[in-house]
Amino acid sequence: MGTSTFCMSLPTPFLKPQKSSNQIFITSSNKFNSALQHYALHKPKSCSIKKTSVPILVKNSCKLDLFKVRAVAENAGESEAVKPKEVIQTLQLGAMFGIWYLLNICYNIYNKQVLKVFPFPATVTASQFGCGTLLILFMWGFRLHPIPKISKSQFKAIFALAAIHTLGNVLTNISLGRVAVSFTHTIKAMEPFFTVLLSALFLAERPSPWIVSSLVPIVGGVALASMTEASFNWIGFGSAMASNLTNQSRNVFSKKFMVKEEEALDNINLFSMITIISFILLVPVAILMEGIKLTPSYLQYTAASHGLHVRELCVRLLLAGFCLHSYQQVSYMILQMVSPVTHAVGNCVKRVVVIVSSVIFFQTPVSPINSLGTALALAGVFLYSRVKRLQRKPKVA
Repeated sequence: MGTSTFCMSLPTPFLKPQKSSNQIFITSSNKFNSALQHYALHKPKSCSIKKTSVPILVKNSCKLDLFKVRAVAENAGESEAVKPKEVIQTLQLGAMFGIWYLLNICYNIYNKQVLKVFPFPATVTASQFGCGTLLILFMWGFRLHPIPKISKSQFKAIFALAAIHTLGNVLTNISLGRVAVSFTHTIKAMEPFFTVLLSALFLAERPSPWIVSSLVPIVGGVALASMTEASFNWIGFGSAMASNLTNQSRNVFSKKFMVKEEEALDNINLFSMITIISFILLVPVAILMEGIKLTPSYLQYTAASHGLHVRELCVRLLLAGFCLHSYQQVSYMILQMVSPVTHAVGNCVKRVVVIVSSVIFFQTPVSPINSLGTALALAGVFLYSRVKRLQRKPKVA
């Protein structure tokens, strides 16, 4: 039997050859098509239903396939467009982490150099807050960041945080003036311990066994490093521990006395307000504690007694203040881009970088046991950050 060709068209009720744009050709060589021809020839009344439904089904199927192809093509185009954006964001974040670490290294070096020559930690801290205040006013004055509108409830909460922030920075500078930079940062690795302790006492948060286990190498490492530290003294050690307590209490109390969500400030403005209030609070306290030391005659006398030019001392003092405010500002900007746990891991890496760079720059004598204690404490901090990250991951149903 020869091959015959039929065509089905939507507008016509019967099978007959037509020239139409909506046609599909059926050949008798196909079993399904042969059965369809036989059915159409012997049951013409019901054929109008079948011959209408088949092309609609095929036509809709073709349209659906075409839609899928177009959707896949569009999705592929969108994914290709998203990839460069993700690469740019990753590079930007990496650059910000690098700037954060570099500014932190410069701050610790300049600050230690200033405190060696000018041993007045409250005055030095006040001058650093003053540099930060000038930078903030510059930022707001040139509209680089919107000026915040502060309510009474916000001001009360920020004032309490600023007071704790001020005390923590003064204590840190006392420690940096008394002991090596590397030892101060090794002690400050104890921050997770105080976070867990204060959260349990004031927020009734019970730590998991994994969290408690991660604190063991931190405490053990700091104890080992302290026992073998060449520059150890109790004032430097105690002030570093007290700065841990104040800084972590600031974080805990910020959760306890948190203002309404709709009144919350962004991280940059929050840090800016804390810096300005800290400067206003610390200036009179520094004068009462240490007297007026930032005078040209006293600075010149102090610099000359240590073989420095007064201009060199002033430049280091200003650079320390600039680096302090800048690295903390960058830190808050990074916190807006990543999760708190990721930021904590980055902070742990930053501490390692600062310790290593300060040991190299100041040629600090470090014994093998001291290095082991420092490494153990930092490894515990990293483990603590990893455990916190795993606990925050949502459970998959």
